[in-house]
Amino acid sequence: YNFSLYFLLEVERKIRANDREYNSSFKYATNSIKTSKYNPFTFLPLNLFEQFQRIANAYFLFLLILQVIPAISSLSWFTTVVPLVLVLTVTAAKDAIDDIVSTHITCDYIQQTEDLFILCSLISEKWMNVQVGDIIKLENNQFVTADLLLLSSSEPLNLVYIETVCCEPPNNRLDRFMGTLTFGTQKYSLDNERVLLRGCTLRNTDWCFGLVLFAGPETKLMQNCGKSTFKRTSIDRLMNVLVLFIFGLLALMCIILAVGNGIWENHAGSKFNAFLPREENTAFSAFLTFWSYIIILNTVVPISLYVSMEVIRLGNSYYINWDRNMYHARTDTPAEARTTTLNEELGQIKYIFSDKTGTLTQNIMTFNKCSINGKSYGDVIDHYSGQRLEITEEMTPVDFSFNRLADPKFFFYDHTLVEAIKLGLPDVHAFFRLLALCHTVMAEEKKEGDLVYQAQSPDEGALVTAARNFGFVFRSRSPETVTIEEMGIQRSYELLAILDFNNVRKRMSVIVRNPEGKLSLYCKGADTIIYERLHPSCSELMKVTTEHLNEFAGEGLRTLVLAYKDLDEEYFSEWKQRHHESSVALEDREENLEKLYEEIERDMMLIGATAIEDKLQDGVSQTIEQLTKAEIKIWVLTGDKQETAENIGYSCNLLREEMNDVFFIAANSPEEVRQELRRQNLGGRTQNGYKFLIPEIILGDTPKVVQDENVNGDYGLVINGHSLAFALESNMELEFLRTACMCKTVICCRVTPLQKAQVVELVKKYKKAVTLAIGDGANDVSMIKGEFSYYWRFVQSISFCLFYIWLTDLLKKQYMLVRYVLTLGCWFKLVLCWFMLAMCWFKLALWLF
Repeated sequence: YNFSLYFLLEVERKIRANDREYNSSFKYATNSIKTSKYNPFTFLPLNLFEQFQRIANAYFLFLLILQVIPAISSLSWFTTVVPLVLVLTVTAAKDAIDDIVSTHITCDYIQQTEDLFILCSLISEKWMNVQVGDIIKLENNQFVTADLLLLSSSEPLNLVYIETVCCEPPNNRLDRFMGTLTFGTQKYSLDNERVLLRGCTLRNTDWCFGLVLFAGPETKLMQNCGKSTFKRTSIDRLMNVLVLFIFGLLALMCIILAVGNGIWENHAGSKFNAFLPREENTAFSAFLTFWSYIIILNTVVPISLYVSMEVIRLGNSYYINWDRNMYHARTDTPAEARTTTLNEELGQIKYIFSDKTGTLTQNIMTFNKCSINGKSYGDVIDHYSGQRLEITEEMTPVDFSFNRLADPKFFFYDHTLVEAIKLGLPDVHAFFRLLALCHTVMAEEKKEGDLVYQAQSPDEGALVTAARNFGFVFRSRSPETVTIEEMGIQRSYELLAILDFNNVRKRMSVIVRNPEGKLSLYCKGADTIIYERLHPSCSELMKVTTEHLNEFAGEGLRTLVLAYKDLDEEYFSEWKQRHHESSVALEDREENLEKLYEEIERDMMLIGATAIEDKLQDGVSQTIEQLTKAEIKIWVLTGDKQETAENIGYSCNLLREEMNDVFFIAANSPEEVRQELRRQNLGGRTQNGYKFLIPEIILGDTPKVVQDENVNGDYGLVINGHSLAFALESNMELEFLRTACMCKTVICCRVTPLQKAQVVELVKKYKKAVTLAIGDGANDVSMIKGEFSYYWRFVQSISFCLFYIWLTDLLKKQYMLVRYVLTLGCWFKLVLCWFMLAMCWFKLALWLF
């Protein structure tokens, strides 16, 4: 551990398997999580604190305090407390209901139980009681309750008994894990492949055992979730401003009356001493008169306005629920306004942030077309005219009855591809053999011939399903083998290595040995990446395949290129040894493995390409067109790769061919990203950068609000997650924001959940615009919830604290009871102030480290 003045930073985590006493000494987080804003103890203070951020509520609380001071008030305090309590109660009840509804599912999950392996016996325990170091047993279709190190499963592997695990501290990197496992004197390397992340579901495995590495808020999923924030609408802020103006007017009126009282006391007050006792100190008398008039004229401040707004919002929510144009007849689903707080913002939205998969698209992938050895398949051609026909439901699909394992839900309309399969063309067979072998899909066969595929991504499932229907059926896999059925003949391939896909490699490869003993490498990936690694003899075939890829991309299809390579036995044995040494190394592991992957994935032979359709949601293109006409800018934030995001952008009219230009930013360093941002040829720019940026750079003046810039033409921007990480740094975020806001459409691909939240927060911070975030999965929660800031609350606490101190010092000699009450409140605010200050330092520490 590293000790600092303000916080404790964990730099390495040590865990002993099944040793709670040892692990508890490190004070690791428990598996209990909290997604609600309140609990029974914090509801009242937190909710009141949020409600008193409304200026009028705070004013009437202050007014109530004044009314209990006899020397100031001549009115009963009941006249103020009744409407104030009514407003606070109604709002508190609504907030409580919203919080309960939004968190009941999470609470349900926390109460579920898991089997724990404690002292060589299994016991049932609730999720929230799981601790770091526990060994958990999971069964098929169960959720993974924490970040686990996979120890064993029902697959043909032996149980691994371990003593100690050393690993990296909690972080939000979903694609990376570094650790070492110690057994006796032996140490073994651990990476992301051995980790099961919280939120995943166990598939096609009867049971497995896992060691808890991170629990609760320290899991990678929770590290990627933002904190809940108290969302305030622009109308609320406007009402606060209006009320402040009313306060100013009220204060001016009371000052004039107080000054008049002071003048009157000096000139005529002494004549009324007999029947109207008065203060000898004229200034103090004027001071008391000022507060008396504040009470008397309190009706100037419209507290009923807030009640009226709540009623109007409730009525608007019912109008949304009753809107027939928002009723989905196919699923019998009406619109449902789940909150009454944000409805008035709908007409003020300027930016929409949307996930892609499952939001813009249905996440239903279908194998649509392919290119094999320079020939395109998938189009239906009229034999008489030679013209391509549009595929409709009335057309007769390909008959797959020759294949007893075909998926009846798979449809294909080009009969020439089936004929090529039946003729035994080597290239066509090699094409589908690659699809059946190069993947990470798991197969489950509940009964003979009834195959169910579980894939990490739906496009991979679509490719394996296509191979299945065309006669190359993936049947099962083990850690050492992949079994497929080729045109009715079952063959088992020895699986020697898997070269994983990631956002840098943009390709995946497997190395297998066929039953005859031949070694082959099969690879699929993005066209630009695969083309760089092809043998020079493939140049002519590459040109034809590129033409087909352009046609597929023009139709909005997701494309992959397929290639293979035959390997020499002696070379592979030597490469395998080097691969093993690099994989167990504790330093520079990723760099060494990447070099080995680059070495063996060279001089491959091109087979062809695939084209998959990810069907759009109904009406997406038309909706986006209407939103664009309304000057609403749409940003797509997706974890998919760049090619996929780009294709979907064109298919749903986010990106259009008639755009002046579409810019792509895929750099590997901050300087490269900055250069790419400045290189884009947009209106209002010079070749060295922004015209309007130069004074700010020289003067060091960072504006609080970035104004919209006029640009001649329509532009689009596509940026990947690696470049976005640099673009979101504090010294570059404004430049990125200006460039992005000049574009009609922005697509951020390969982004993490936390980066989604950071992009939304960046726009909200500097554009001061109403934003809408749309998503359908857990990785979208952080961008929808927004970031939580302690700083504004800290400033408010300081202000209240100073006010209490000032008022206490002013009145402590006159009113002892008031003195005690205000002093108590002052100390309470001081404690709260220091608490907020500590939270500020804590958040700053997290940001820095």
